[in-house]
Amino acid sequence: MPSISATVATPDGTCPVTLHTPNGTGPWSAVVMYPDAGGVRPTFQDMAARLAGFGHAVLLPDVYYRQGDWEPFDMETVFGDPEQRKRLMTMVGSVTPDMIASDAAAFFDFLASRPEVKGDAFGVCGYCMGGRTSVILAGRAPDRVAAAGSFHGGGLVTDDASSPHLFADQMKGTVYVAGAENDGSFTPEQAETLDKALTAAGVTHTVEFYPAAHGFAVPDNPPFDEAASERHWIALQHLFASALPN
Repeated sequence: MPSISATVATPDGTCPVTLHTPNGTGPWSAVVMYPDAGGVRPTFQDMAARLAGFGHAVLLPDVYYRQGDWEPFDMETVFGDPEQRKRLMTMVGSVTPDMIASDAAAFFDFLASRPEVKGDAFGVCGYCMGGRTSVILAGRAPDRVAAAGSFHGGGLVTDDASSPHLFADQMKGTVYVAGAENDGSFTPEQAETLDKALTAAGVTHTVEFYPAAHGFAVPDNPPFDEAASERHWIALQHLFASALPN
């Protein structure tokens, strides 16, 4: 799939992005794909290209751009290396919900300005921390998020006032959440709380679990599960086909 590299001006600086498109001239509906804790890397370039093949313009942002020229992580070893794990978790914690919302507004404006893109409502999808980001944006940018997909996302229900589930009554788009089994960051009890909040708010949604471990959808994650990953691609295809501009 064709892609271009660009930068997006945000309130906090300049964010490198790539924009992946189908073959042809477009315009297409657009999606922002948010990576997992490891950030943008070749695996996510490949995933963005695959999603573009479904007929969408896909923006892949460097969510850690505030860190400058940061050193990539080795997803095979990062969680077993105390120093690298600490660096990763520090970077994860550096991205706040307010930052997520302000960055997304810039990403959506960028997409709306592109000739490859049609419509002024977008899809978002993400993995691990990116899954949480997607649900956050469904509640914080409801007029611009038509569909949100979260895969093995954690922190969707917390005791904090910024917990994504507390913004359910603001959401207008369709929400799809696929949790991982035996995942302490998103438990069956938390899934029930989220499902009840979305139901009470009248949000079109699905909250379910895949029989696979956290990281199941991302090929360079050690828990990658091919069957679960293929199921997630089908779910994404259906989600965006039904909710985004044709």
